[in-house]
Amino acid sequence: MWLKFLGKGGSGDGECPTLFATDTGTYVVVGWKTETPGTVEIPHLLTGFAEPDTFIGATMTDTGRGTFLVSGRPITDRETLDQMSMEPHETAVEVPKAERTYYGVTAAA
Repeated sequence: MWLKFLGKGGSGDGECPTLFATDTGTYVVVGWKTETPGTVEIPHLLTGFAEPDTFIGATMTDTGRGTFLVSGRPITDRETLDQMSMEPHETAVEVPKAERTYYGVTAAA
């Protein structure tokens, strides 16, 4: 799986969660480890790095602390892991990339 860096943020000390797009039409989210395998914690602002007209298509649970818990398939493939820079307290999960659907009518020009 090849990764395209989309954005990083949420911590001022360089130990930041990161969002990547994959060549398989999904996202890889690097976030803070939690007690639940396959679940990471990310800052709300990380979702803003999603590609245009898409969003992270996984259930996100708001922690009430400015972060979400996101669950996905843990990344264990060495080739994929080598493309990322992670701190010991971080891990990566793969999540669906979903397309935005807009409803309603457009405004007249």
